[in-house]
Amino acid sequence: MDEEQTQVSDEEPRILREESRRRRRKKAISSASSTSMDQITVEFMLPTVAHGGNSPTLLLEVAGNWTVEQVKAQVWLKAVTLNVCPDFFQRYSPDHCILLYQKKGTVCEIYDKHQVFQTLDCIRYWRALKKDVGRIQLVPRPMPSDESVQYQRYLNYLIGYDVTDVSNVHDDELEFTRRKLLTPRRIELSNRDPRLYSMDPWVTCKPLPEHLLSKISHSHILVVIHITTASQTIKVSIDDTPAQVLVSFFAKMANKRVLLGIPEDMCEADYVLRVCGREEYLYGDKPLQNFNWVRQCLKNGEEIHLVLEKPPDPKLDSVQKEDWAQVDDCTGVAGTHEQLTIDEKDHERVFTISMWDCNRKFRVKVLGIDIPTLPKIPEFVVFIEASIFHGQQLLAQERTTSKTFNEEVLWNSWLEFNIKIKDLPKGARLNLQVVCGKQPQTPNTKGSSYQDSTGGGSHDAKTKSRLLYYVNLLLIDHRSLLRQGEFILHMWKMPEKSEESSSSINADKLTSATNPDKASSMAIAILLDKYCYPVVLPKSREVLAGAEEAERGHREMPNHLKKQFGAIVATDPLHPLSPEDKELLWHFRHECLRNPRAYPKLLGSVKWGKQEDVLATHRLLERSSAWDSSGLDVGLAMQLLDCHYSDAQVRSLAVRKLETLEDDDVLRYLLQLVQAVKFEPYHDSSLVRFLLKRALRSKRIGHFLFWFLRSEIAQSMHYQQRYAVLLEAYLRGCGETMLQDYRKQVEMTEALQKVTREMKAMSADKYDITAQVVFQLRQKLETMLSSGLPESFRVPYDPGLRAGALLIEQCKVMASKKKPLWLQFKRADPTTLSKDPIGIIFKDGDDLRQDMLILQILLIMESIWETESLDLCLLPYGCISTGNRIGMIEIVKDATTIANIQQSVVGSTGAFKDEILYQWLREKCVSEDKFQQAVERFLYSCGGYCVATYVLGIGDRHNDNIMITESGNLFHIDFGHILGNYKSFMGISKEWVPFVLTPDFLYVMGTSGKKCSPHFQKFQDVCVKAYLALRHHTNLLIILFSMMLMTGMPQLTSKEDIEYIREALTVGRNEEEAQRHLLDQIEICREKGWMVQINWFVHLVLGIKQGVDKRST
Repeated sequence: MDEEQTQVSDEEPRILREESRRRRRKKAISSASSTSMDQITVEFMLPTVAHGGNSPTLLLEVAGNWTVEQVKAQVWLKAVTLNVCPDFFQRYSPDHCILLYQKKGTVCEIYDKHQVFQTLDCIRYWRALKKDVGRIQLVPRPMPSDESVQYQRYLNYLIGYDVTDVSNVHDDELEFTRRKLLTPRRIELSNRDPRLYSMDPWVTCKPLPEHLLSKISHSHILVVIHITTASQTIKVSIDDTPAQVLVSFFAKMANKRVLLGIPEDMCEADYVLRVCGREEYLYGDKPLQNFNWVRQCLKNGEEIHLVLEKPPDPKLDSVQKEDWAQVDDCTGVAGTHEQLTIDEKDHERVFTISMWDCNRKFRVKVLGIDIPTLPKIPEFVVFIEASIFHGQQLLAQERTTSKTFNEEVLWNSWLEFNIKIKDLPKGARLNLQVVCGKQPQTPNTKGSSYQDSTGGGSHDAKTKSRLLYYVNLLLIDHRSLLRQGEFILHMWKMPEKSEESSSSINADKLTSATNPDKASSMAIAILLDKYCYPVVLPKSREVLAGAEEAERGHREMPNHLKKQFGAIVATDPLHPLSPEDKELLWHFRHECLRNPRAYPKLLGSVKWGKQEDVLATHRLLERSSAWDSSGLDVGLAMQLLDCHYSDAQVRSLAVRKLETLEDDDVLRYLLQLVQAVKFEPYHDSSLVRFLLKRALRSKRIGHFLFWFLRSEIAQSMHYQQRYAVLLEAYLRGCGETMLQDYRKQVEMTEALQKVTREMKAMSADKYDITAQVVFQLRQKLETMLSSGLPESFRVPYDPGLRAGALLIEQCKVMASKKKPLWLQFKRADPTTLSKDPIGIIFKDGDDLRQDMLILQILLIMESIWETESLDLCLLPYGCISTGNRIGMIEIVKDATTIANIQQSVVGSTGAFKDEILYQWLREKCVSEDKFQQAVERFLYSCGGYCVATYVLGIGDRHNDNIMITESGNLFHIDFGHILGNYKSFMGISKEWVPFVLTPDFLYVMGTSGKKCSPHFQKFQDVCVKAYLALRHHTNLLIILFSMMLMTGMPQLTSKEDIEYIREALTVGRNEEEAQRHLLDQIEICREKGWMVQINWFVHLVLGIKQGVDKRST
């Protein structure tokens, strides 16, 4: 970089390297290059103040390396010089106008003022059309209409956040992303099938599992079709499509049309089939066996009842058109290094600089910290630890000297890092931490490189230091520009372990957002070097003919290393790679490229702080045909989306694979994918665009995306802007019907939250609920209903169900610390056949996101077992977080807790009566046949939950959070305690057993003590099959588990916590050893079952709820 591009900082100007001087000497020789520089002739259509008439035009020769901002300034200058439209150009500034161009009939806006002109999409478009002169229109910046302002307010209400508020941002990334997401939204809407979207059939392409096929005779099933008050049962093939079923029905009903009220001029094509009582349609070209509702009915042994009706009007899903023009497709994309470099260029014509010309080390000046109120920390000293991370890879680290902790601490000193500016990768974040210690620390000037570290923790063997505050700054912004100048960043406080926010601290520490609470938060002031021009990270550079490098990269792997290579690739995702492993993988990277399973290991071995290695990696990924042609491995793709990978090309590679997921699977992994958005360095990413596209394609995916995002926006200040931008983009395309549905759900949630808080305030410290409290609740619910609430709303955890009026006489307050509401609603759908109301527990004060994560993984386990034709009767009940520590839980019909059964017979000593559960189940079954079916269901469900809770380390299992239905289906509730958070009760370890298998459970299986029974033998077989099936998907479970710990579980206390799942899945052992291991765990449970009974007895005697609500009536 030359003198013209030196920093403008508070130190004397400094020339970066000797190369700069050599370049200056070349200047005279290379001046000819300025004439060959890309010159683009553009005709600008100018605005005028007067309306009507032709717009004046202005022809301008634009230098390709000018920025958009400079082009606007040149147009202004020329217009003023030539006295064109003086009434306009002399009155306004260039910022008053926007630039538009036409592309295939669409008006596009050139949005990014920092973009280099030759990288614009319109230039590529004109060249493709062989146009010598491009045309750009200058128009005054439009003001939003009253209607669009009103619409924006409505969207902000649904989002729960004002996306137009830019008071807490240090750049325009928020607004930039809002505009950029318009393009994928418009593309998706233009491709959307209106009829398919309006009915949104919920289908799967997976083959019908064996256990369901066995319930079908000769591939035919009976379907009951209802029309008005009549119904008709017809026999259809499971391979028939809904259209074929309609043809069969109309053929059978040919003589009864008048009776059924079907007009003569209507045929089967004018009707569709909908599930009775649910907003779920059987529509499209998939066979009946592929519809999830049909499979659910087969699984539960229920009849399939459908209603014949006219299809919904697709016009109801109309989308409001935006005032915005579509932004340039290449917005925010930098040019190549050759386009941007100052090397051999006429320096008078340099307007932007390539980062790869910057040979000096990166540095930051820490000015000081400032906090309005000092935390109560006696005699502490503080220092700033500054680290540069890419994902979890530490690229360089420095720290200041220690100073006494006051409201204001000044350092005013530069920290120079052991990394060159040219080596900073996109997504690199400067992590600043205020760390306190009890005695002065000496500054550490050794920048460490290429370590996997999460930062924080103890910094000195002799002195225990503690992280107090943290903040991140992305060193390269969303436009690929290097950050320059002064920043005042409001920092996040490290939560105490007891605080609720500690559950997501691992992910929160990665955020590039700053603390919105500017009034009371810690602020840090830093200065980055300033340059006379924008410094841009190029998108690529020409590959030099490096024959030696190519040969080294393509070298064949010797046989003696192949075994070692295979062993490295076969290790699980949590297995740490040694420096030697990384060296081997990188050395034989072309070999890795042929094996998709090696990708996470290879990409984890890249030194992301070395520009040459990053470019080599990108070139490799462009040629990664093995990845695209390999089968879908969700675990592999998800691995590349976790916190260790920040590179956009790597993450796009993973998303490209996920594009092949069917809707059913997108739903299955949606919660984890939403959490993975936290690991993206920037708001706009291929993952965000993938989620947006799939939600705009399917109402069901859109519904859950809405609530997952809204819940995070309400609870996670660290990511609320990012999630709000995505949610707004979705809401602007989901259609009017969905918007009305969301409004009703939000209104209902807000009203119920108000009632819950009032009830809590009335009986704050009491566990017992008096008749007076229930009476007051019912009064409040009456008042709530009369205040104009919606007559019906979609149930947030089950969008196919619509709840109607509240059955106030059946509602109550539950005897629990948080005073949840037990609510019963009528079913709103008149075609429903069920007489049961919709039961919902409404909770305020508990963060249900942890429960949701566990329930989601249970659903994934269920799908794994299904592929092995195992039906373990899991009951992942509906549970959804709808806001800040509020949410809804499904009341499972005909279910009660084990504690209730034990207490109802003989009080607290029921915990020691082995036969009670067996007797209760017998009483609930009307016949011996039903009882045997219940025992069978109990055996399978008990096996499923034993294996699932063991693998996930779900602790705090007692008789108040294990339930059973009257048909024998055992299931677990309340998953707030996992791993390191359940270790003791009153100072004594409670987890005596790997999972819950008590004498009363064994009694139902016909065994006690050391005896064995056919049922118990079958139980063991079921457990082993289920366990081995999960082991076949070890990598997927490990990656889901570690992502869950990062995003939704309390801060990890030890390495053992994350290691837990590897041990539970017996990673590294063969099938026989794994089987033996599980059978040993079952034996431990049998031997120590009496100890669990003591624990349960204590629960019954002391009435310890531990935040668990009884779900029984």
